[in-house]
Amino acid sequence: MPLTAKDYAEIYRRFQAPVSTRYDCGKKCAPINGGVPVCCDVENAIPIVDEPEWKLLKSRTKMWTPLKPTTPDFAREIKDLENSESCAIKCRGAAFCERDNRSLACRSFPYFPYFNTEGELIGISHYWGFEGSCWVIANPMIVERPFIDDFLSAHDYLFDRDEDWKKTYIEYSASMRRVFSRRKKKFLMLGRDGKRYWVLPHSGGEMVLAKREEIEKLKKQFPGPMLVSPE
Repeated sequence: MPLTAKDYAEIYRRFQAPVSTRYDCGKKCAPINGGVPVCCDVENAIPIVDEPEWKLLKSRTKMWTPLKPTTPDFAREIKDLENSESCAIKCRGAAFCERDNRSLACRSFPYFPYFNTEGELIGISHYWGFEGSCWVIANPMIVERPFIDDFLSAHDYLFDRDEDWKKTYIEYSASMRRVFSRRKKKFLMLGRDGKRYWVLPHSGGEMVLAKREEIEKLKKQFPGPMLVSPE
């Protein structure tokens, strides 16, 4: 059955936990992005919604409007959406954020649902294109268990009802393994069990537990001045 606005209402109900209750991550990355959090800046991260999610958002809030490109390069970025059932949208800005009316993409950022090579949803990993600009990616120890649990509960519900979305992220997970294998680098996966794992390159998706001192080295990816050492 196709997803409905009612399904997205249930997804939003399931997914309310923030990445962290201790830190406002937007305040950490904003200083290196002209004062605007990277995830709230459409020049960096474009929120994409499908038709039923857009229908729900329009019924709940005036915070969102369709995104109109302002440059030719920007227009090319979203051109692929013209003949699809999805659209790019724009919010009123971080200062006017309505937490209950964030899109699924906003709630999830900077993470995506990670599938292993057997096609099982086992945790979350990050959109690698935001390494160096997203403070959370450089400080994954601040990500709290309720966020991981809510994230996976919402996506379990989504994938049970939409096979295409599931295939999209199975393919995206495989792409990440290929990209990091070419780089000869491991990447971090935050597991359904609450543990952190390294996914090893050229291993067919093999994982090993990540040590805290190894994870702390990821802070070097972030150029801003406000790094933390979580307790």
